[in-house]
Amino acid sequence: MIFFKSIDWKLNAAILAIMCAGLLSLLSAAPTLFYKQLFWGAAGFVLVFLIARFDWRSFVNYKSVIFGLYGAAILLLIVSYFFAPTIRGTKGWLVIGPFHFQAVEFAKLALVILFAYFFSRKHAYISKISILAVSFVYFAVPAFLTALQPDFGSVLVLFFVWFGFLLVSGIRWRHLIFALIIFSLLAGAMWQAVLKDYQKERIIGVFSPESDPLGINYNVIQSKIAIGSAGFFGKGFGQGSQAQLGFLPEAQTDFIFAAFTEEWGMIAGLLLLVVFAAAVFRIIKIGLGADNNFNRLVSLGTVVLLIVQFVLNIGSNLGLTPVVGVTFPFLSYGGSSLLTNLALIGIIQSVFIRR
Repeated sequence: MIFFKSIDWKLNAAILAIMCAGLLSLLSAAPTLFYKQLFWGAAGFVLVFLIARFDWRSFVNYKSVIFGLYGAAILLLIVSYFFAPTIRGTKGWLVIGPFHFQAVEFAKLALVILFAYFFSRKHAYISKISILAVSFVYFAVPAFLTALQPDFGSVLVLFFVWFGFLLVSGIRWRHLIFALIIFSLLAGAMWQAVLKDYQKERIIGVFSPESDPLGINYNVIQSKIAIGSAGFFGKGFGQGSQAQLGFLPEAQTDFIFAAFTEEWGMIAGLLLLVVFAAAVFRIIKIGLGADNNFNRLVSLGTVVLLIVQFVLNIGSNLGLTPVVGVTFPFLSYGGSSLLTNLALIGIIQSVFIRR
């Protein structure tokens, strides 16, 4: 009972509210997925409480465990590339019976923990090029394997996790510019050798939103119609024409925010954004009050991961960023993404309990 009283219920309430909004949207647009997501949500919250009971202050002393998690993530990415079936155009899904597990989601979790460990010990030497180079390699290995799938959206997420850790670790501006130059060169090489034609077209489509309305820009145009036609109070449960009639693709994942806003209105959509912002600020507050650098950095790293996914998802719904298949944290359908994010929330709760 004392343990449950010590949990940060404000953070849990915000996360639960976002998940309920997602479940409501799934019940309307994709009822068959509602019960699956309900199961993963319940399992995820059990995971939150189990992880929260663990004292992570001793965990950071075991280097083998930290790098073991990272190595396991790399191994899963390799296995998924060579043996996983192609689903939605990528080879990133491991199929275990009725369950599909996206290996890169575990890689995001492992990278946050690894960078929290690495920068908590090396932040005083962040000005050294060697430290910057080592951290880049930690990012580059899973990013390269993810790009081969190909999953450009997750590569962007992994990059911004690395870049975010550089920012919170106090990197000097000249080294930050150096890091951006490295990534720019890498991005140029990816454009030429890795990205598929349809991925290039999605990026170009951001700068010409009215072109090819039945092709590359179709999804974004339908998303804008769904959001723009919602009004203040929406069309009502089950009445969203874009999602219900199939005009809005991926209404359960990439464009779930558009589907939710269409039925529940601009006010509900804005309230959802406010709740997400409240959860993020709560995590930041917990991180800043942590008693050691690892706990502080794992909290801020979680914030970076959540914000990057949020920006890429909302941006694609509004036509501000390319459609890269990144989920809205806790809202979109997907067990792998949900469990990964909730596992990080469990770590944050552990930090809060022992602050």
